[in-house]
Amino acid sequence: MRGTSRATSAVGAGAVALSVLAGLTLLSGCGDSGSTSKDGSPKVKIMVGGLDKVIYMPAMLTQQLGYFKDEGVDVQLLTEPAGVQAETALVSGDVQGTVGFYDHTLDLQVKGKEVESVVQFSHAPGEVEIVSTKAAGDIKSPKDFKGKKLGVTGLGSSTDFLTKYLAVNDGVETSEFTPVAVGAGQTFIAALQQGSIEAGMTTDPTVANILEKKLGTVLIDMRTPEGSKQALGGAYPSSSLYMNTDWVNGHKDTVQKLANAFVKTLKWMSTHSPEEIAAKMPADYAQGGQKLYAEAIKSTLPMFTTDGVMPADGPATVERVLKSFNPNLKNAKVDLSKTFTTEFVEKAQG
Repeated sequence: MRGTSRATSAVGAGAVALSVLAGLTLLSGCGDSGSTSKDGSPKVKIMVGGLDKVIYMPAMLTQQLGYFKDEGVDVQLLTEPAGVQAETALVSGDVQGTVGFYDHTLDLQVKGKEVESVVQFSHAPGEVEIVSTKAAGDIKSPKDFKGKKLGVTGLGSSTDFLTKYLAVNDGVETSEFTPVAVGAGQTFIAALQQGSIEAGMTTDPTVANILEKKLGTVLIDMRTPEGSKQALGGAYPSSSLYMNTDWVNGHKDTVQKLANAFVKTLKWMSTHSPEEIAAKMPADYAQGGQKLYAEAIKSTLPMFTTDGVMPADGPATVERVLKSFNPNLKNAKVDLSKTFTTEFVEKAQG
C-alpha cells in the first residue's frame, strides 16, 4: 500500500539545476537496462551517495552478507561523494536505484519527476554539524552561521538542505552564509584543517576521525531520533532506497527482492554488535582503524529502522523542513503519498 504520510554560488547551483533538468527530459523508463545475468537474475545498478558513509552502510553490508545473491538479484553498487550526484544518476537513467536521502523525492516531485522511497533505512538524518577547533569560540549555535563558510557534501545535497534549515530556523537567511561543497572523508577534514570552512555537516566515520584528531567539536548531533527531534522537530527519514515510480511499477518482482534483502540486513544490524558489523564491511572503510570504525558505527546505529518502514510522522517533518527555505517547495503542493511506498517492506516482514 502507498503511504500517506518525504546562499549557493550561482555557478554551482546552476550546474546542479541544469544537470537535474537534463535528466528530467529523458523518458521515465530509460533507467530500465532490461539486462539479466547469466543465471537469469535481474541486474540492477544502485548509486550510493558515498558507499563508505555509515549512514548508507546497509547498501554495502547487504552485499557483504550475500543477501542480494540469496534473493536472486544481481546488484552493482556504484558511488558518488554526494547525494545530489547520486540523485542525478537516477533521473538521467544511468542507474535503476539510489541510496540517498528521502528528501530528494519531494524536491524532485515539484520538478515533475515521480520518485519514491521503497525501503526506508532510517528515521534520523545521521548528520552532525561539526565546528573547527579554531572557530569553536565563534560558533555556539546556528545563529552564529551568519558570515561563515559552512561545509556541505555538495550544493543541493541533503547536507545543504539541513544546513539551510538550521540557519533559517535560528533567524539566519540563506544569503547570509556561504555553503562550500567539500565532500566527505579526507576532503572534508582537509577543508576544516585548512580553514576553507569554519564548520560543516558530515557523517561517520568522518565525525569519528575529526573528534579523534581533535580538529573539531560537535555542535548539533542528529545521529539519533532524539537528536533529530531536538534539531528538526520530529523524526526525519533520511537514508533510503529510492527509485523512479514508473520503474518500480514495471519491475515489482525485482523491487521485492531488493526490499527482502535490505530488510534482512536491517534486522541483522539490530541484533549484532558494532564490532561484528564493522568486521563484515570492507577493510578499507576503517581508515582510522577498526576500533574507531566500530565506535563510528555505534554512534550512528540509532538512526536506522529495523524493518525498512517509513516512520508515520516522518514525511510531514521533511516537508516542513524543506518548505522553510526552499523556494521551489515553499508554495508548491506536495503529494506525500507518492514519495514513498510501504508495499514491499510490509511483504518482506514475512
